[in-house]
Amino acid sequence: MPSFQLAQKTVLTDQITAFVLTPINSDAPGWPAGAHIDVDLGSLGVRSYSLIRWPGDEDGRLHIAVQAERDGTGGSLAMHALEIGAEVSASEPKNSFPLQPTDKPIALIAGGIGVTPLISMATELAKSGQEFVFHYAGRSPSLMAYESELNDAFSDHLTCHFDDSAPMDLNTVMPTLKDHAVYICGPKGMIDAARSAAEAAGVPASDIHVELFTSPGTDGGDTAFEVEIASTNEVITVAPGVTIIEALEAHGHDVMYDCQRGDCGICQVDVLDGTPDHRDVVLSDAEKCGGKVMQICVSRAKSARLVLDL
Repeated sequence: MPSFQLAQKTVLTDQITAFVLTPINSDAPGWPAGAHIDVDLGSLGVRSYSLIRWPGDEDGRLHIAVQAERDGTGGSLAMHALEIGAEVSASEPKNSFPLQPTDKPIALIAGGIGVTPLISMATELAKSGQEFVFHYAGRSPSLMAYESELNDAFSDHLTCHFDDSAPMDLNTVMPTLKDHAVYICGPKGMIDAARSAAEAAGVPASDIHVELFTSPGTDGGDTAFEVEIASTNEVITVAPGVTIIEALEAHGHDVMYDCQRGDCGICQVDVLDGTPDHRDVVLSDAEKCGGKVMQICVSRAKSARLVLDL
């Protein structure tokens, strides 16, 4: 991984800190709106953070913001503990949440720290002149990163919603966006609610794009189940706390995947038998009810065995 130096660190809220990374011994990489980098945190593993670009931002450095998760696995707290001048390793920018070409107006819907990739999208859309609206929801103004900066940059497009005073009513907002391509980023509960409201409002599934900003948590009630590979009849046990992908790789299978959060859709497989326990944000409600496909990076099984077309 390329090396970067932490050049700037700014506290945005009680939980969110912004970081500016400068490449060491290399040119700054280019990247499109929606991109992220994977930061190597040593024994804590790799964490993904969306890249932020504001109008007029051409300094060539990488800007990210990290929310401290006190009950998380430690990655965000390790980021917050970094001091200016620290050297970190990070991947080249990747993009599993790109803006798709369309003649339709765009709707950006952010929940909490999920605003970060949508800032870059708003910047790109404003520069291109494409019509867009931007809805940003959070608990209160003091807890929302970049609330004032967003108003300064995108006031003609932006509507902020505050849970403690004027919460966002998705069932009211979504019908106004039925002719838009919709991009949603935030926690899983917010994404699920926004997707359902969009589908109910008549937004085509092909026009709904999502990115889950936090990794799905492990359910303490998870139990082991079996996966049968239909082409070979091989049966593999998936233990609690282990994903289907991890179990397959442990048995020598090369599996295609990317995000491992359930939001990119690359690991989708057909389900030939059994009942999936869907935990992704990719599939529509109808697809989840149908039970014919699943995302094996995060989803599990409600039945004792799943037969998968691998």
